[in-house]
Amino acid sequence: MKLISRLSLVLPDVITIVLITTSCTQKQNWTQFKGPDGNMVVESANLPEKWNNDTSIKWTAGLDGAGYSSPVVWGGKVFITSTFPEKVNPIPERGPMQGTPPEGGQGPQQGRGPQPGQGMPQPGQGPQPGQGMPQQDQGPQPGQAAPPQDIPDTSFKKEIYRWEVRCFDLNTGKELWKQVPYSGTPKVGKNPMSTYACETPVTDGKRILAYLGMHGLYCYDMEGKLLWQKDLGAFYTQKGWGTGSSPILYNDALFIQFDNEENSSVMAIDAASGNEKWRVQRDEKTTYSTPYIWRNKIRTELVTCGRTARSYNPETGKLLWELKTGGDMVIPSPVGNEELLYLGNPGGRDNKAKLFAIKAGGDGDITGKDVAWMSEESGLGNPSPLLYKDRLYVIGGRGEIAVLDAATGALKYQKRINGIGSVWASPWANNDKIYFLDEKGVTRVFKAGNAFEQVAENCLEGSKFWASVAVAGNKYIFKGAEKLYCVGK
Repeated sequence: MKLISRLSLVLPDVITIVLITTSCTQKQNWTQFKGPDGNMVVESANLPEKWNNDTSIKWTAGLDGAGYSSPVVWGGKVFITSTFPEKVNPIPERGPMQGTPPEGGQGPQQGRGPQPGQGMPQPGQGPQPGQGMPQQDQGPQPGQAAPPQDIPDTSFKKEIYRWEVRCFDLNTGKELWKQVPYSGTPKVGKNPMSTYACETPVTDGKRILAYLGMHGLYCYDMEGKLLWQKDLGAFYTQKGWGTGSSPILYNDALFIQFDNEENSSVMAIDAASGNEKWRVQRDEKTTYSTPYIWRNKIRTELVTCGRTARSYNPETGKLLWELKTGGDMVIPSPVGNEELLYLGNPGGRDNKAKLFAIKAGGDGDITGKDVAWMSEESGLGNPSPLLYKDRLYVIGGRGEIAVLDAATGALKYQKRINGIGSVWASPWANNDKIYFLDEKGVTRVFKAGNAFEQVAENCLEGSKFWASVAVAGNKYIFKGAEKLYCVGK
């Protein structure tokens, strides 16, 4: 009896310690694209609000490869993927762009292209959404020349690349290990201005899983030992732009949205063994959006975007609902809460960007039903919408900011900031402030709420800051083209 009595007193303290330890561990780790919950919401009072090249820089590490994937962090280790060109074709010279940019701010000057970390065409890669890709070929009209054919470019077969997975010490920036999962001729092409490492890896603390698109899926332990690898096939993508949707991890299963022009599917793969748990074919073309685990008040769903958004049972792959969203191609990833899911597309030449709020519990084709609201005012671009304290924050490709009421879709304000480079990275929230990073390495900070008030502008040296930030405890990890930065107090 005395033993039972003592255990009854001790157990609550043990449970409390375990919960606190687990919570602290989760805050120290950034396990996948957009963070462990896929929402870019940070809970830390110890992160710096201001930094520059001389302030709050803990360390930097030089990068000799290229990749638009975002870093991930676990247990004092930072992981990235990149590719190194060993033999490449010269970049063809481009003449001046003919005609005027499409209406609606969809042209290349408006930054409407796929977002890094979700993988995809990047600035200067060629046509952006809204510059072609009509959903139905009507054929040439009287007095018009026939449209050019999408002829696959096979020049990549003369190139050689080296794919790398690299691990750095979070506290010092020292490289701990580097592995080469694949080296040789690419299996598919990409736009000359893109990279072959656009997908963000994932980690569960036991393993690091690097999905390299058509070049395979590779699983390493935390010390860099290869555990298994898997070939998912190689298929042509839209305009030959390549791949980019990042994998996500849930309940020891890796979910991959494998969309292309020939054989699209979504699949679940056992993280420990690499065995396929299920795969569902998709009536979808190339997309660049990363899937999202939506934990709502009714159930947990695996949500994918495309010209048709779809939800699946993550355990079985059963289709739960679908919604026709339109657009030329979809880049932003979804986000949600217990009541509503928010997703959309950046539109195209003949249609505006649309942002949807979807009610929990939908079934079948929910087009025209189970939609709480739809907005054509948000100016949704490449960065995924940010949900924070009952507000949706939408950052356009050139730094346009729109804030909407998350429950009703009512527009609270829109603001354009001059002098901003293209924005590819997803915005994040911390301590009642909203942060967004442009490609020049400048992070603008403004207050959360219904009125715009900028409070800081933080600059890092470098270029092509297209990767989204990773957060580890009281440190930020930024990835530019030339350097990896650790920023902290």
